[in-house]
Amino acid sequence: MKIAVEGCAHGELEKIYECIETIQTREGIKIDLLICCGDFQSVRNHEDLGSMAVPEKYQNMCSFYKYYSGEKKAPIMTIFIGGNHEASNYLQELPYGGWVAPNIYYLGRAGVVKYGDLRIGGMSGIYKGQDYLQGHWECLPYTGRSLRTVYHIRCLEVFRLSQIKDKVHVMLSHDWPRGITDYGNTENLLKRKTFLREDIEANQLGSVPAMKLLQTMQPEYWFSAHLHCQYAALVPHDSGTETKFLALDKCLPKRRHLQILEVPSDPDVELCLRHDVEWLAILKNTNHLLTVKNLNCHMPGPGGNERYDFTPTQEEKETVIKLLGSLIIKEDSFVRTAPVYNPDAPKTIPSVPIMNPQTVQLCEKLGIDDPVQVIMARMGQPMKQPYVDTNPPSADFKSDSPTEEVVSSSIRESPDTRTVSSTVIQTPVKTSKLALLLPAPMTPSENQKSPPITTPDTSISNSFDSTIYECKTPMSTGPKKTFKRRNMSIYTTSDADGSADSSSLLDADSPQSSKYTCRGNLSHE
Repeated sequence: MKIAVEGCAHGELEKIYECIETIQTREGIKIDLLICCGDFQSVRNHEDLGSMAVPEKYQNMCSFYKYYSGEKKAPIMTIFIGGNHEASNYLQELPYGGWVAPNIYYLGRAGVVKYGDLRIGGMSGIYKGQDYLQGHWECLPYTGRSLRTVYHIRCLEVFRLSQIKDKVHVMLSHDWPRGITDYGNTENLLKRKTFLREDIEANQLGSVPAMKLLQTMQPEYWFSAHLHCQYAALVPHDSGTETKFLALDKCLPKRRHLQILEVPSDPDVELCLRHDVEWLAILKNTNHLLTVKNLNCHMPGPGGNERYDFTPTQEEKETVIKLLGSLIIKEDSFVRTAPVYNPDAPKTIPSVPIMNPQTVQLCEKLGIDDPVQVIMARMGQPMKQPYVDTNPPSADFKSDSPTEEVVSSSIRESPDTRTVSSTVIQTPVKTSKLALLLPAPMTPSENQKSPPITTPDTSISNSFDSTIYECKTPMSTGPKKTFKRRNMSIYTTSDADGSADSSSLLDADSPQSSKYTCRGNLSHE
């Protein structure tokens, strides 16, 4: 199976798909799957822009809305995790994952799915120690604080992932596992990212729980993004296995943001998306650990009088299979829960969360709770019903999802639940000045200068025996596509010190060129 791995997408789906199309056409290959490592920016309309933790001047629609509305359909199956520049209101509708557009699937706050016989896991957001132990208390309308804490990783998701015992082939995290720079060519990294030296030397770079999961789960591959540079490492395990780590750049001209590789797979297994039984059983087993309080909480462990090992038994797995009926995640379960993009619509800030039928169905079948639904029920307020699309753009995207009545009747009761009224309470929203202090997102622009590209950044060999692809597509429409092929391994360097002549990787274009570069790796294992 050939898969493409993207670093930070930043909403530029059209450009990413163009790069993949070019590689497929010129090499005569077919890429089966695209994986994106966060900052996906699934922005549907102006309201979603108001839920992104970026300054207003960087709130750009980009191109995802075309795939949401049905104007375009993703040409390749796409799976992604969330980062720290997302339309958090939309992703909060799908805490356990779901379709955000036809053929584009979100893994949720954390999740594991199967595509063919490839098992893919991931966790969304970034690690911040001060919020790690808290419950999932954030809910619309966001404040200056919750606009950012909503995408901070929590201990519940990490605890759930740590219960997995069956082999996971690919794991995704937006930020890097802490200490990963001990396993690659760090000096080469610091030549390009000098400002990282202080954090690396103090062992403060990256996510603590991500490294713990890497060591516990021992996946074959671990992909990340976030720091906007390419970096590779090889992590050995006591079991004798190794995890191949690769971080990728952001989607910008002349950046190493796209990686193509081939992983072994059974050709007789149908390439469709399926729920993972072990993961769903873990969700069901640990539902009682969910908290929506703005307080620190701790996961159970040895020495107590309660269960702390939630790795499911065979009987628990069989129960999940019976409850779901079918493990196939059907694309027709996708529902447009909010209006499609209208350039003439006023810019507003969403104040009431929307109930997504995909989450409703999964929660009802497994008997688990939607965190946002619990918050709203405790406040005595209903969630907003999904948008009714009276004029769908294409019949191909019609859905067989639950009706509004089914959604309305699915509000789950808890000990803290109060009576839910039948009207949506509009809560005034105040704009926080704190939002203006947030860092700018790395959204591509045609005239942005790009730094020189260096050679692959570690001295580790034989990790991806492959061919580097450099496909160049103009940023404007109707491009004339050119293609260059260079033989080099991403995990080897041309010089003993890890340095190389970067000019060999660049063409004669100036840094201001509108050429759009994607680099990929195709393994011949």
